[in-house]
Amino acid sequence: METIRRTKVVDLLKRDDFGAMVNVKGWVRTRRGSKQVNFIALNDGSTINNVQVVVDLANFDEEMLKQITTGACLSVNGELVKSVGAGQAAEIQAREIEVLGVCDNTYPLQKKGHSMEFLREIAHLRPRTNTFGAVFRIRHNMAIAIHKFFHERGFFYFHTPLITASDCEGAGQMFQVTTMNLYDLKKDENGSIIYDNDFFGKQASLTVSGQLEGELAATALGAIYTFGPTFRAENSNTPRHLAEFWMIEPEVAFNDINDNMDLAEEFIKYCVQWALDNCYDDVKFLNDMFDKGLIERLQGVLKESFVRLPYTEGIKILEEAVANGHKFEFPVYWGVDLASEHERYLVEEHFKRPVILTDYPKEIKAFYMKQNEDGKTVRAMDVLFPKIGEIIGGSEREENYDKLLARIQELGIPMKDMWWYLDTRKYGSCPHSGFGLGFERLLLFVTGMANIRDVIPFPRTPRNAEF
Repeated sequence: METIRRTKVVDLLKRDDFGAMVNVKGWVRTRRGSKQVNFIALNDGSTINNVQVVVDLANFDEEMLKQITTGACLSVNGELVKSVGAGQAAEIQAREIEVLGVCDNTYPLQKKGHSMEFLREIAHLRPRTNTFGAVFRIRHNMAIAIHKFFHERGFFYFHTPLITASDCEGAGQMFQVTTMNLYDLKKDENGSIIYDNDFFGKQASLTVSGQLEGELAATALGAIYTFGPTFRAENSNTPRHLAEFWMIEPEVAFNDINDNMDLAEEFIKYCVQWALDNCYDDVKFLNDMFDKGLIERLQGVLKESFVRLPYTEGIKILEEAVANGHKFEFPVYWGVDLASEHERYLVEEHFKRPVILTDYPKEIKAFYMKQNEDGKTVRAMDVLFPKIGEIIGGSEREENYDKLLARIQELGIPMKDMWWYLDTRKYGSCPHSGFGLGFERLLLFVTGMANIRDVIPFPRTPRNAEF
C-alpha cells in the first residue's frame, strides 16, 4: 500500500479538499451494498460519526473482500469525494484496502440492539459500540473541564494518598490493604490481629476520600482540589453505587458555607456547559437514542439558579406532600437521612430545578462539619439534581479545636488516627469549606445513562471484579 499520512475520521469529515488522496484506519461498523458496489462504515473512535468508504468490487481481490466483516480493522487509501447521500459531507472512494486485523465470526457486537446488562459482560469490547464510545469521550471531556475550571481559578491539584490509616467518613466500610498471609494471621490473647509484621506496621485501607488530607493542603496553599479514585466496601447493588469510583474534592481556606454553595453551583454549570459546547455530537446521540429529554435537562440546569433550602424547610415540604397523599417508600420526619426518592421529589416535582439542601441534623452528618449555634444542625450542603438525587456533598468545616475534639470523642473515633488532623486546628486554624463531587454521578447526569456501571470503563461492584 502507498504510504499516506493517516487522517482521523473526526478531522476527515470536516475537510472539503475533494480530490485529495487520504488514508483512514479504523474498525468496520457495517458493510452493505450490491454485487458491484459496497459501502463500508468505518469508525476510529475519534467521533461518534463514521466515514463512508465506497468500494468498487471489480477493483479488489475477492479473498481480501471476504475478510471485511463487522469488527475487522482496516487501513484505506482513497480519494476524498463529496458525499452523495445525506448525513455527511465527505466520503472516501477506496483505491487500496489493507485488512490490519480480521474479525472472527464469533464477534458479539453484530449490527443489532444489545442490552446494557449483556454489554457489561463484555466490558472489554463495549467501548467499540456507539453508546460507549460517546460515554467515554464525554468522560474524558468532563475530566478536562474539571481541571480547567479549577486551574483558571487559581486552585492547585493536590494528590492525596490512596492508602490510608484513617476512615474519613467514619462509616468503616473500607477495603483493607495487607501483605500478611490471610491463612496464617497472628493474633494476640484477645483474638485481635497483630499488624506488627504487616507492610505498614498497622492496619491500612484504601481511601474513601482525600478530604482530610485536602484540608491540610488548603491551610497551606489556600485553594486545592483532589481528583482521584476512592473506594467503598459497601455491599450495595443500586444503579448509583460503585465500590471503586472517582471523586473531585475542592477545599478552600477562608470560604464559608455560602462561598461553598456558590463554588459548587458555578463548578457544575461550567461542566454541563463544557459538555454542550465540546461533546454535542455525542450528547445528541445519547439524547436521541436513550433519553429524549437529556439536552433539555442540561440546558435547564444552566438557565436556573439553584434553590437554597434549609433541611428543616425541606422536611416540611415532604411532610405536606405526604399529607396530600404522596406515597414515599421511606418515612419522612425531622432527623431522617433523606432517601433518593425524597431528594428527587424536591428537585423534580416541587421546585423543578436543582436544590442545595443546607443545615442538616448533626447526627446524620460527618464529625468534621461546623456546628450551628442551635446545637442541633451543622453547616452541611448537598446539591440535589434531577434523576440523580445527591450529586455533591460538602460543608463548612469545624475549625475550632475544642469543638472538633469534643465531637471526635463523642463519636468514639480513635485519636491515634486523628492527631495530625487536629494539629491544623492548633496551628493557625482558619475557617474553610469544601465539597465532594462523585465523578460518575456527574457523568450519569451529563450522559443520561440509567446505571452508574455504564459510565466507568470497568465497574467494580459486589462480586464483580472482571477485566
